[in-house]
Amino acid sequence: MSSDVPLHRLYVHYSELPYSLRVLYTSVLLVLGLGYLFALIYVFHTQSGRDGGKMLSYEDIVITYSGSGKGSRLESALKGPMQTMLPAEETKSVIDWVQAGSDRAKYESAIKPVLDKRCMACHDGSNPHLPNLNGYDNLKKVTEQDTGADVFTLVRVSHIHLFGLSFIFFIMGLIFSHAYLRPVWFKCLVVAAPFVCIVADVSSWYFTKLFHPFAWVVMGAGAAMGMCFAFMWAVSMYQMWFSKTPPVVEQRGGGDIPLAR
Repeated sequence: MSSDVPLHRLYVHYSELPYSLRVLYTSVLLVLGLGYLFALIYVFHTQSGRDGGKMLSYEDIVITYSGSGKGSRLESALKGPMQTMLPAEETKSVIDWVQAGSDRAKYESAIKPVLDKRCMACHDGSNPHLPNLNGYDNLKKVTEQDTGADVFTLVRVSHIHLFGLSFIFFIMGLIFSHAYLRPVWFKCLVVAAPFVCIVADVSSWYFTKLFHPFAWVVMGAGAAMGMCFAFMWAVSMYQMWFSKTPPVVEQRGGGDIPLAR
């Protein structure tokens, strides 16, 4: 890479930072890295398997935002992210009940006891972010045809993602800005790309409901976002503690770099 571009007068390399600030940056990177890993696990758990497979696929994304086009929301959940919450025989009995017309009498005798035992701890209506399965009338709503996430749900989740991910990548970009990387345009690209991906990802949730191939954009934007996060994390940690100070930085002195006497 070309190194003939002069350092900006406001640029500060990791080696020029006090150890206390480097320790702070390292602590933040470790916690954010762990949090991002758990977020990936959560996304995989909640969205994979909706098409009947075990790995996250294009069809899983389409079903998440546009619905399966067949069956009910309850069936899609029991065959997808909630498939491990009930034993196979209980899952089958609930799905058979839905497909038979969701009869109220059988609900009271056979379905309600299963839900009370397996589902009410989370789906009792106390959490506004989860479907309320408490009572026949509430359950009946999720036995209707699966049309994916409704617009209000997408709006609610969208603002959380836009705010949360923007803060995360602002912090990551701020720490990464101390890295010595050439060409400069590539460094700027890595900093800016996650924000473009955030907008592309969230907007494609809505577009997928209208045109299914936008699910590829959701997957691509998410993958690109993850690669940018990993790259900034790895480069920041490496240059902060393991790599040698770039000669062009060392020549101007400052920070913790020993000065020749």
